[in-house]
Amino acid sequence: TGAGRVAASTAQLGLASRLWSVALGCAALGGVVPDLGPGRLWWRGPSAGPVELRLPGPRPLPGPLPEALHRAVAVDHLATLDEAVRGRYALSPQILRGNAASALVGAVRVLLDRVPNAPFPPVPLVEHLLARAPLAGTGTFLHEEGLGVAFTRRSCCLYYRLPAATCGDCVLRTRVPGRTA
Repeated sequence: TGAGRVAASTAQLGLASRLWSVALGCAALGGVVPDLGPGRLWWRGPSAGPVELRLPGPRPLPGPLPEALHRAVAVDHLATLDEAVRGRYALSPQILRGNAASALVGAVRVLLDRVPNAPFPPVPLVEHLLARAPLAGTGTFLHEEGLGVAFTRRSCCLYYRLPAATCGDCVLRTRVPGRTA
């Protein structure tokens, strides 16, 4: 149904946000990416609120930060999650990739707001991730020192189907009459 597709898109965006936040935060603040492999990352769906994530103990992924970030989130989690969501709710790959990119940009936005001088600058990492598959071509990313980041998607997350709602980086923001961000 339409409501199921919106809910699935929203859930996937939320999970992507949590994963990117953990991985990008560790990379920017500590110079390592934790091993978030499916056999190591524990998930719990509480009765209300976001999914809770837990690792049994720290273990960094080997390799350069951009590659480790890509593997930890895009490969080890989002590829499998997106396949399941597409199969069950008929969401397009463009929606799911756009959600993942939006989640990554949201993570860097919060990180820059809270730790503007992170030891390992996160913006080049994000630019690298947005330039490669599966996130390449999902939107326009801008970063201006002192002003922060901006992102405009090239796909829709389906929020517009909710009453008076669009997402903050909505491709439809200027196209949906009566709807604002």
